[in-house]
Amino acid sequence: MLLTVTCLGQFMVLLDNTIVGAALPDMQHRLDTQLTGLQWIVDAYVLLVAMLLLSGGIFADRFGRKRVYLTGVAVFTVASVLCSLAPSVGWLVAGRALQGIGAAALSPASLALLAAAYPVPQERVKAIGLWAGFSGIGLAAGPVAGGVLTGAYGWPAIFLVNLPMGMLLLLVGLRHLGESRNPSAPAIDIPGTVLSVLGVGALTYGLIEGGARGWTSPVVLGGFAAAAILLAAFVAVEARRSAPMLPLRLFRQRLFTVSNTAMVVVGFALMGSSFFFSQFFVYVQGSSILRAGLQTLPVSLAMVIVSPFAGRFAARYGFRVVVTTGLVLAGGGLLALGTVHADTGYGNVWWRLGIVGAGFALTLSPLTGAAIQSVSPQEGGLASGISSTTRQIGAVLGVAVLGAVVRTRQSGGASFETGLNSAFLAAGAVTSAAAVFTGLWLARSRSVEDSSAPRRSTGPDAVTTPNEAFANSR
Repeated sequence: MLLTVTCLGQFMVLLDNTIVGAALPDMQHRLDTQLTGLQWIVDAYVLLVAMLLLSGGIFADRFGRKRVYLTGVAVFTVASVLCSLAPSVGWLVAGRALQGIGAAALSPASLALLAAAYPVPQERVKAIGLWAGFSGIGLAAGPVAGGVLTGAYGWPAIFLVNLPMGMLLLLVGLRHLGESRNPSAPAIDIPGTVLSVLGVGALTYGLIEGGARGWTSPVVLGGFAAAAILLAAFVAVEARRSAPMLPLRLFRQRLFTVSNTAMVVVGFALMGSSFFFSQFFVYVQGSSILRAGLQTLPVSLAMVIVSPFAGRFAARYGFRVVVTTGLVLAGGGLLALGTVHADTGYGNVWWRLGIVGAGFALTLSPLTGAAIQSVSPQEGGLASGISSTTRQIGAVLGVAVLGAVVRTRQSGGASFETGLNSAFLAAGAVTSAAAVFTGLWLARSRSVEDSSAPRRSTGPDAVTTPNEAFANSR
């Protein structure tokens, strides 16, 4: 029962990651918003998840994993209902932010519940495998479910689908979940959390609004200035705290820094490009919302199929080979997508999407493994959480920056199709550059060549495999 409850909760969160993309064209039409509004609808959720993910795990350990998990489910469910009732973009963005808070509590708490319930490492690995499998199903089902629900009932239906799942999880969880906590969990870094949310939020504001208001607008420049000040304050605070949410000393390890930098690029290119997939099929090629949801499916399917093999390949061939190969494939697929047009047949599009999904699938688990490899076994969970957070930060920036590329091209007189081509080409160029970067720098990291798999401790509370699976599924 515990396995069912935790897996279904993670499924709900991951479903929401991809189901919204299929509904963006309908949101734009019914809410009468521009591209900037759509960017905020996506980034409000991802931003809160990215900045609160590490704190969510600490909350679960300190205050009780069951309590935090069920609180996250309740917040996520209520927020989903509020999203479905939103009369305007502003209300929808607020509801999405609340969803992000719930997801940031729900996801790490669900994994912590599993880790506590299965103390034997072999059993824990099997449980986490199922948990990660449900995550993959959620990712793959999102575009199809979003297309079906939006096409039949409109965009509010994609949020209402969370209501019965959330109610079921609360009822079953209250009765069957057992409570557990870690009395020695570190203190919550409130200043670091607040400064990180405000700093990255201000940077996101400048990037999104810059494409709409102009890059020299006083409001946009003020956003960038505020971001610089807040992020500098965050670094200063983290450097002085005894138990920071982001230990800066970890970045002295080249392998840790390179792997997390590459993870930012993965989040940037994957989320930033997928933000436009449904819009391309609907606005450029004239597909229906349902058909567009089905047409984007090759990305998710390729990730679900390839992801289980990524860790095995990394163990056999090393992080550098697998990550570089994955980035080369993903970058090539995005560059190829930058050449598609309104009259390009789907038979010449789907394989490009599949290459993108397969390429990124090859990078996620090995990059997390490389980050874990660079730290001590006791810090494996922290390294995995940071890896997940950096990917989410990249996702926030990807939606903001690539959206700005499209808006800037349109403001210069180009068509939406031309703007999309520029965005895909930009994402492909960044990803290809990251392939060169990781190919050169990971090769110089001695710890990668010394071991073909991440370090693992033997204690039941220190096994890093669940954290690797969490980062991979996220």
